[in-house]
Amino acid sequence: MLSGRDSEPFDQDAMLSGRGARATGQHPQIPGLSTVAGQTGAPIARQRTAPAVPRQRPRPDKATRRRLRKRVHVAGIGLDPMTESDVVDHVIAALKRGEGGHIVTPNVDISRIVARDPEARRLVEDADLAVADGMPLVWAAKLLGTPVPGRITGADLIWSLSEAAAFYRYPVYLLGGPPGVAAQAACNLIGRYPGLVVAGVDAPTLGFEDVPESYARVRDDVIATGPRLVFVGLGFPKQDRLIAALREDLPGTWFVGCGSAIAFAAGTVQRAPVWAQRSGLEWLFRLLSEPGRLARRYLMDDLPYALRLLTVSLVRGLFS
Repeated sequence: MLSGRDSEPFDQDAMLSGRGARATGQHPQIPGLSTVAGQTGAPIARQRTAPAVPRQRPRPDKATRRRLRKRVHVAGIGLDPMTESDVVDHVIAALKRGEGGHIVTPNVDISRIVARDPEARRLVEDADLAVADGMPLVWAAKLLGTPVPGRITGADLIWSLSEAAAFYRYPVYLLGGPPGVAAQAACNLIGRYPGLVVAGVDAPTLGFEDVPESYARVRDDVIATGPRLVFVGLGFPKQDRLIAALREDLPGTWFVGCGSAIAFAAGTVQRAPVWAQRSGLEWLFRLLSEPGRLARRYLMDDLPYALRLLTVSLVRGLFS
């Protein structure tokens, strides 16, 4: 589909009609891809003038932000007791004020990493919104007597936030996945929400963060397009380190660390049925789909951690 660099536009019509091969090596165009920069169809990577954004207001300090929300603490992580609609409303209200932010969606795997990695813990603590992506965290919160409304995943937010962005004409950027995946996800999102403006897509090469030139290229391409909403699907904590750096240059942009959400939106990775998601068995569905990649993580690392988490939460809930 696309070659190594997906930060330039592509042609949805060409893709759908089978005209994907190009001798020139240039990417086809997504309808509306670079309209935010004023030159529809121009390669994004060559545009270095970001569009005007609303005047930025000073972001409230960390203590103020925490005082505005009552967080639930599970596995040492502060979770915001919000519904998916609450999250969308919060993000849009902030964008209207010219304020950016960072959404992190902790699951069992992220909780396990945070428990042993101080840097990863800081990334989660510094996020503006943290919502539970994982039924064990939802169950643990209930056992502790401090329930959250339910599970909110990056795979859900990429659709609901894109729908809101399409309505308000806020340009979005998709960053992550193998070559061509972000581009296909953009096509699918535009197909469902025709008003969506996709400022750009990119599929960084493996290990780009360790090569200064590659890292600078990825960062510069995002900044150049001036998106208001960026979905970063590079896995935790890599995606959140990049988000922390990008926020310095795009203070009026919201970033969502979304893991595999871009691949789900592209349709290259099948998501579990709704009943499996709601019953807490999505991990089993994914394990059966990708046993070679996920068996060790799920069975040897995450499952024992989840059982300990639920046991400790039950005991604390009974005696608190």
